Amino acid sequence: MRPAELGAVYRAEFGRALATVARLVGDIGLAEDAVQEAFADALRSWPERGMPRNPGAWITTVARNRALDRLRRESARQVKETDAVVLAAPPEEVAMTPVADDQLRMIFTCCHPALSSESQVALTLRLVCGLRTAEIARAFLQPEHTVANRLTRAKAKIRQANIPMRVPPEHLLPERTPGVLACIYLVFSEGYFASAGREAVRDELCDEAIRLGRLLVALLPDEPEAAALLALMLLDDSRRGQRRTASGELVPLEEQDRSAWNRAAIREGLQHLVSAAERGRGPYLAQARIAGAHAIAPSWEQTDWAAVVDGYDELARWSASPAVLVNRALAVGFRDGFDAGLAALDQVADHPRLAGTNTVAATRADLLRRAGRVEEAADAYRAALPGAVNEQARAFLQRRLAEVVGRL
Repeated sequence: MRPAELGAVYRAEFGRALATVARLVGDIGLAEDAVQEAFADALRSWPERGMPRNPGAWITTVARNRALDRLRRESARQVKETDAVVLAAPPEEVAMTPVADDQLRMIFTCCHPALSSESQVALTLRLVCGLRTAEIARAFLQPEHTVANRLTRAKAKIRQANIPMRVPPEHLLPERTPGVLACIYLVFSEGYFASAGREAVRDELCDEAIRLGRLLVALLPDEPEAAALLALMLLDDSRRGQRRTASGELVPLEEQDRSAWNRAAIREGLQHLVSAAERGRGPYLAQARIAGAHAIAPSWEQTDWAAVVDGYDELARWSASPAVLVNRALAVGFRDGFDAGLAALDQVADHPRLAGTNTVAATRADLLRRAGRVEEAADAYRAALPGAVNEQARAFLQRRLAEVVGRL
């Protein structure tokens, strides 16, 4: 068994195993340690014995037993010791509960109002997405020790405040829903375009986020933003299979084979989009409309860029984040000309939240390339490259740089 195979299992199963074990033992920190120990066991045993038929169940079973063993050893904590005896069962009797239910419980726990929004996001990236602390630090553009301390404090707060691992009762759902929506979308976004690592797309996170989105719509049938988020994810996900080549290289939207997009996902996404639009407005609906404009365009050239810009204008009214304004500038370039797009980009280029990222440089490079200003584009691509922490994103920028240099 190659290390890459175990890495793939880790990315696919860490969050699922953690959520299940945490529900069983009632302690996120203990569950996290136990899952880490289970993967260490796998690293030692699988190369000799081979990977089990169901690696996720193997990891969950071993982690569960590890956690229960630790509870038994804590003789000074009689209540937990008793609980461990009650829960104990032979490995073959371990019942795997529906993964999505446990993941949804975990997200609601991560989004408890007692935790700061930064802690909610960091916990979700760690406990649901399975990102390591160093990867989360890169996503936050913060030192690793800062993120590690934040995670430690957040888990301690959950333990000390005895925050339950559950979907809250109905009267508490409204206060928790915005955070849960944001975190489910975070899971999808990390899957759709990984913030770091070798792979540009993490299929298991995309699939998990859509499962969670469907569960949330069933739980909150009258919440339009839940339907809008599911629409957004489905519409974006419809082209997931065309976002990379067989070797993993990124394929930009304009070069994708639209005939191979997932039409069933587009139809379902548009149904949820219509349902959400009939019942309200919100930031996810605005984003879903943008995704819908791309999904229904017969070709890149026939994209309704006016509708895309209108979608960004609406989104900016809900959340005028610099990332939204950068994407809007790119859309303006396609609607009004690339010089207009560059002018719109200049209006947001100095935003402090974009400092330390390559977002502006990469967008400027693309607009300059399209405008035929190849020398300036080459400089912008060179400026963007150091900030690309995902290997496929870096490779894509290098290909574009080689393209414009070849035109000089």
